[in-house]
Amino acid sequence: MVDVFIRWTRLRAVLHNGWWLVTSVYLVVDAGLSPAELVLVGSVQSAFALVFEVPAGVVADTISRKWSLVLSQVLMGTAMIATGLVESFPALLATQVLWGVSWTFASGSDVALITDELDRPGEINLVLARAARAQLTGAATGLVVLGGLAWATRRDVTIVVAGAAMLSLALYVAFRFTEHNFVPTRSARWSASWSTFRRGVTLVRRSRAILLIFAATFLVNGASDAAGRLTPKQLLDLGLPTAPDPIVWFTALGVLGLLVGAVVLRLVTQRINGSHTATDYALAALAGVLSMLLLAFARDPALGAAAVVLLNGIVTPLTRVISTIWLNTRTTPDIRATTHAFLAQLEYLGEITCGAVISAIARLTTVSLALTACAALFAVTAVLMRQLTSDEATG
Repeated sequence: MVDVFIRWTRLRAVLHNGWWLVTSVYLVVDAGLSPAELVLVGSVQSAFALVFEVPAGVVADTISRKWSLVLSQVLMGTAMIATGLVESFPALLATQVLWGVSWTFASGSDVALITDELDRPGEINLVLARAARAQLTGAATGLVVLGGLAWATRRDVTIVVAGAAMLSLALYVAFRFTEHNFVPTRSARWSASWSTFRRGVTLVRRSRAILLIFAATFLVNGASDAAGRLTPKQLLDLGLPTAPDPIVWFTALGVLGLLVGAVVLRLVTQRINGSHTATDYALAALAGVLSMLLLAFARDPALGAAAVVLLNGIVTPLTRVISTIWLNTRTTPDIRATTHAFLAQLEYLGEITCGAVISAIARLTTVSLALTACAALFAVTAVLMRQLTSDEATG
């Protein structure tokens, strides 16, 4: 099951990241969305995902983690296909909302399923780190393959092809995933769902460490998402060459960042499985400050590109895998998907709240000042995680 899970993680990353690379350029070049509209798409998408996240997690904990993942794949593939068929802002907003909702049925369900199926508490952190590396290498492959396809054909055609492949990946989950160590609730499901939700809330409320990692997730995800949506606009404004097609340059940057991330995760796997996680999270946040300031005040596209590699190669992968492992070791099997859903909710809430603020800054001032605001969010995160480090040292 571990090999099946890793393979699925890699395949999903190939399609998701390759699709998003092409889509991010499609939204700017073909659909002509403004910087404010780009961030607004993310905020509205996150608002809908925020509403669906916990109910989806509760469904996974009471009915099935496996079939939650199948549903996620179906919705995701449908949204991806639809994106390549429209160009108006309202229609693209709708496709992105569906895409965001599709992830709510996967976030938490995947970690919960592999944790229970493996049933080896001493090994699961290493498996999750391995999955994170597979996600990065798969993403790099997707950028090359789908970016190359978009360059050789058309962006909208590539988007539809990637969506169709993602839709078919639901069959892989349906036929290859097992769910032997999960007992679904077959009666009084409403009552059981409410009880699962309350136990998850109680666990979070009573743990200062979980609350701090939730706060850090809120800030980091809000900053990273807004920065990711502003990056294509900033690099093009800095003079990123338009010949060959910009998709070639964004593909190269994405692949480089992902390969750096895979190497970094391999080097720190044992460390993040130990007692240094809070310190490593704080250091990653400081790297986020540096990357945002470099991107905001770069005078040429080369320096801006280096900032993007720093963000995608160190900040994003480290903070994500640390928060996942941190929470997974502090929850119980009966509420595992639900507590991971809470974490995902904080990600979406960060995208909504921080995205709205950064969108307003981008609209009223400049993209550079909006990226500086992202740097400030990373700085606050570093302070929070240093506080968590102090708590652990005194506790």
